[in-house]
Amino acid sequence: MAQEIATLGGGCFWCLEAVYDQLKGVSEVESAYAGGHVENPTYAEVCSKTTGHAEVIRLVFDNEVISFSEILDVFFTIHDPTTLNRQGNDVGPQYRSEIFYHSDEQKAVAEAKIAEFNKSGIWNSKIVTAVTEINNYYVAEDYHQEYFENNPNAGYCRVVVAPKVAKFRKKFVDRLKKDYA
Repeated sequence: MAQEIATLGGGCFWCLEAVYDQLKGVSEVESAYAGGHVENPTYAEVCSKTTGHAEVIRLVFDNEVISFSEILDVFFTIHDPTTLNRQGNDVGPQYRSEIFYHSDEQKAVAEAKIAEFNKSGIWNSKIVTAVTEINNYYVAEDYHQEYFENNPNAGYCRVVVAPKVAKFRKKFVDRLKKDYA
């Protein structure tokens, strides 16, 4: 098994975590903050829009089961990569679309994937997803971990997270872990 790490920001980390938890080949998903200038920020500090951090997930995956390119196919399906610092009603730099690469290979794959999607014309606007070397990574507070799994009936989870999970499950049914298929 060849373990690899990916760190992705695409709006609320609860949405991303809920999807990647169900993806075959992914063994761990962690909600966190990355890309800012404040050490060990709190959720309240990140939400104040003054730390420079994005809400992200870090996932560990087996690249013999799923490639980084396939990880990005899911990423670009479950959020809008054409809106700057915004996902739906979630507005602010902490909700930006960003791929934090861990290797030159991941950087090249991310840049190629963005170019491919821009050329395809899937979206009416150009992708604004930043591709940045991983920096200033901090694990989010415990109550953010597995938030959707632990709070499926919370209003935000029913209105925002559940539809993203449903969209993912419909498009990637063949990529679901057995527990979710």
